[in-house]
Amino acid sequence: MSLDLSVVGKPSEPKPFTYTWKDVALYALGVGAKKDELDYLYEGKGPLVLPTFAVAPTFGPMFDVLSQTGGDFSMVVHGGQKVVLHRPIPHEGTLLTTATCRAIYDLRKFATVVVDTQTKDESGQIVFDTSWTMIFRDAGGFGGSAPPPKSENPIPKVPKDRPADFTVAETTSPEQALLYRLSGDTNPLHADPEFAERVGFAQGPILHGLCTYGFAMRHLLKGIGGNAARVRAFEAQFRRPVWPGDALTTEGWNLEPAPGEIEGTRKVALTVSVKERDEAVLGSAWAELSA
Repeated sequence: MSLDLSVVGKPSEPKPFTYTWKDVALYALGVGAKKDELDYLYEGKGPLVLPTFAVAPTFGPMFDVLSQTGGDFSMVVHGGQKVVLHRPIPHEGTLLTTATCRAIYDLRKFATVVVDTQTKDESGQIVFDTSWTMIFRDAGGFGGSAPPPKSENPIPKVPKDRPADFTVAETTSPEQALLYRLSGDTNPLHADPEFAERVGFAQGPILHGLCTYGFAMRHLLKGIGGNAARVRAFEAQFRRPVWPGDALTTEGWNLEPAPGEIEGTRKVALTVSVKERDEAVLGSAWAELSA
């Protein structure tokens, strides 16, 4: 099935997302929050909102734009995710999201669709932006353009000459995907064993990439002392599948400020791996923090 390139550059209408503290707490539980992270789970504490909650209000608008490409959703996998925070996410309210397909790239066997979103509160202030890289397997070869060289968008790299500044290890539950999907991504790939096998995952339903992404955010917060308000941006690429029950290990390296970097910020490079298979599942991962 060929993709419809005419959708590129056309913004959607703003789509509202109304939520309460219960949605915030459910998301936190879906990405593994425990009782020692009560600030993110208990309404008596707000609750605070994990920065990666930004994917919940934007999933629907992103999916609407993605569906306009005409791609086969049984063959779609998540390639990468970026969130940019302009202010802390409120624990309840209504947010308005506009989504735009930035590009559709031809990678021979695969096609990559990049969707950007911008989310504002009801007063019109921008709360956060997101970028979604979605991969349609077996949809390449249509003669489209290739992605820009990586040198145009350099990603902070993990230092090879020193150990990580922090390491956080945690085991996902066998029910992790079933819990995370209640925050909006109900793709049967993450719930139905027969469907998962039919599309190439004989071991069973895989964990949402965004669930692993949320685990990595929680681990980052543990590594920097827990202050979510410091997070300005978070990006990662999904390298390998994770299955519910896998043990995740996140390592983080504090980086020296680069020339031209915004004063008062610093970056952290991250890797996330699965202990049982000793393989990286999130790569090219980094966060930008306020000082």
